[in-house]
Amino acid sequence: MRFRQVHLDFHTSEAIPGIGADFSKQQFQDMLKLGHVDSITIFSKCHHGWAYHPSKANRMHPHLTFDLLAAQIEAAHEIGVKTPVYLSAGLDEKFAWEHPEWLLRRRNEQTSWSPDFLTAGYHGFCMNTPYLDVLVSQIEEVVTNYDVDGIFLDIVGVKECYCTSCLRTALERGVDPRQKENMLPIWEETYARYTDRTNEAVHNIKPDVPVFHNGGHIPQGRRDLARRNSHLELESLPTGGWGYDHFPLSARYVQGLGMTYLGMTGKFHLSWGEFGGFKHPNALRYETSLSLANGARCSIGDQLHPRGAMDEATYRLIGEAYREVETKEGWCTNAANVADIAVLTVEAAGFIKEGEHRCPKPDQGAVRMLLEGNWLFDIVDMESDWSRYKLLLLPDRIRIEPAMEERLAAFVRQGGKLLATGVSGLRTDGTGFAADFGARWIEPNAYRPAYWVPELESGAGSELSPGTAYVVYTEGQTIEADGGEVLGHREHPYFNRDAFTFCSHRHTPSSKQNGGPAMIQGTDGIYIAWDIFEDYADKGSLFLRETVSYALGRLLGEQRTLRTTLPAQGVTTLQAQPDENRWVHHLLYASPVRRGQSTEIIEDIVPLFDVQASVKADRPVGRVYLAPQMAELPFESKDGTVTYTVPKLECHQMVVLQFA
Repeated sequence: MRFRQVHLDFHTSEAIPGIGADFSKQQFQDMLKLGHVDSITIFSKCHHGWAYHPSKANRMHPHLTFDLLAAQIEAAHEIGVKTPVYLSAGLDEKFAWEHPEWLLRRRNEQTSWSPDFLTAGYHGFCMNTPYLDVLVSQIEEVVTNYDVDGIFLDIVGVKECYCTSCLRTALERGVDPRQKENMLPIWEETYARYTDRTNEAVHNIKPDVPVFHNGGHIPQGRRDLARRNSHLELESLPTGGWGYDHFPLSARYVQGLGMTYLGMTGKFHLSWGEFGGFKHPNALRYETSLSLANGARCSIGDQLHPRGAMDEATYRLIGEAYREVETKEGWCTNAANVADIAVLTVEAAGFIKEGEHRCPKPDQGAVRMLLEGNWLFDIVDMESDWSRYKLLLLPDRIRIEPAMEERLAAFVRQGGKLLATGVSGLRTDGTGFAADFGARWIEPNAYRPAYWVPELESGAGSELSPGTAYVVYTEGQTIEADGGEVLGHREHPYFNRDAFTFCSHRHTPSSKQNGGPAMIQGTDGIYIAWDIFEDYADKGSLFLRETVSYALGRLLGEQRTLRTTLPAQGVTTLQAQPDENRWVHHLLYASPVRRGQSTEIIEDIVPLFDVQASVKADRPVGRVYLAPQMAELPFESKDGTVTYTVPKLECHQMVVLQFA
C-alpha cells in the first residue's frame, strides 16, 4: 500500500449538467504531481447511485458522455499512481426510489440516514434483500473491465434492520422479531454474507486486488470483522465529527492486529462534501505526521467538482503535507509499536452502552491522559497477548468474568501490574474484586459528586497537594482497606443536591469527614474508586490526569521505557523497525483551537526547542540521528538508558536509535 493516497469523492446529483466536461488528462496528472500523490481512489459508483463509466450492471450518470473512470485510470497509471476504485455499497439513492422495499428500516418503519423522502439526504440499504445481487454484479463488472488497484466499498457494517426481508427471516426461523436479541444473529449473518459475496466478486476475477469495507470506525474487539478486509483504512476526520482523539485511539488498536492500514483525514475545513472548504496546511502536516507516528500510511479526502477538473488550491495544500511524508517513508515501513501499557478499552471488552458511538468516554479519557502524559501504550482486546506489557489498564467499566480472572492472574504472576478504576476489576457476579488491590468492595457510593483527598508521601514527585479535597463528578464506589496501602481517601459532601437540600450554585462542599479509601495499592496493582477516565473526558480536570500519572509512575517505576519533556499537547510514540535494527522515536506538537461553535482546527505550529528524552533500550545503541535530516544527535548511554536532546521540534520530528 502506498503512503500518499487521496480519496477522491464524487457524489454527483443527476440534476447537475456537464458531468466531467472539464476533465483533462494533463490537468489531472499535473495536480497529482503537485500534490505528491502516489495513489488515488476514484469512483465507479456514487451515493446517488450513478456509474461514471458505461455499464450494464448499473446506469451511467445521465449527464456524463464518456468513460470518466477509464480516463482517470489511464492518466494515473501513466505517471505511476495507483487507482483503487470506489463503489457506494450501502447507499444508492436512485434505487431508493425504485426499490424502497430494499431499504434499512427502524422498528417504526422509518428509513435510516434520511428519515423520509421529503428530507434531503440518502437512504441506507439492507443487504438481506435482492439489492446485494445488484451490488455484486456492479463489482464484478468494474473488476472485469478495468485495471483496478483495489476496491473500496462504503457505508457498510452490521446494521440494525426491521425491513420485511429481515422480519421474514426471523419468522422463518421461528423467532420473535420483537426481541432484539433474536435479530442480532440475523444482522451479523447479513453482514458476513455481504462481505463473503463481495470479496468473492473481486477475488474470483483478480485474486490479488485488495478490498476494504468502510463503516467509519474499526470496531475494537471484533477482529472477525477487521479480517474481512485485505487492509484497513481508518476514517478519522478530526473536524468531521471524529475529533483529534479518535485516530490515536483507533490506531493504537489497529497496529496490533498485524494488518496494513492507513489513516484517512480530509482536506476540508469541516467534513465530506464541503466544496470550497480548506484546512490550514499545518493541520494536514500534523495529521499526516500523526499517521506516520502510529505506523499508518496516509490518505487525504477530497471531492471532485462535477465538471471533473481537479482544484489546484487543494493539491497545493495536499502537497504541503505529502512533500514531507515522501521524505519520511523509509523510517515508517514495517514498524511495530513499543509500549509499556496495554489499555483494555470499554469497547474492546464489550461494555459499551446503548447509543454510544465510536469512542466511549472512558476510552476517550484514558487515551487523552496517556497521550498528555507521554506514556507508551497500545489498545488491546481479549485476543491480544497481554504478556508483552508491563501494565494493564482497565478503565471504569471492565467487570471481570471467570475466564478473564484467570488471564489477569496469569498476567500478574509473570510480573504485570494492574490499574483499575470505577467498577473495573469487580467480578460480574458481585462477589468483589477479581485481583488483589488490598481492598474490599462494599457498594456504589451514594454521593455524587464527592471529593478525592490524596495522602502521598513527601517527595512523591506529584503535583497533587496532599490533604486537598478535589471534586470528582462521576459515580464512585465505596471500599474499605483489606491489607492495601491507602494512597488517598474520599470525603463526602454534607448532602446530595436536591430541591430541599442544596448549597451554593453548583454542588455541596465537603463535610471534611473521611469516607474511606479512594485510591489503594495491593499486591496486584492500584485501584481508584471513581469513573475517573469518563470524568476526564467530560470535565478535563488536570488533577485527574495527575492522579493517574502518579499511579502509573508508582506501578512502572524504573521499567518505564520513555521519558520526555514534551508538553502535554504533544504526542510521542516509539516505533520499532526490526528489519532495520532500529527504533524510531516520533515527537509531534501542535495545539488545536476551537473556532466557530465546535470546530477544532490547527493553524499555528509553534516550534519547541531543546526537548529532552531518555529511552530505556533493550540492547546497545550505537548511533542516534534526526530523520529525515540525517543529522547526528549527541547522546549519552548509561545502564541501558539512552539520553538525548532534540534541538528543535517543528510539527514532527523523528529520532532514530540505531542499534549497535
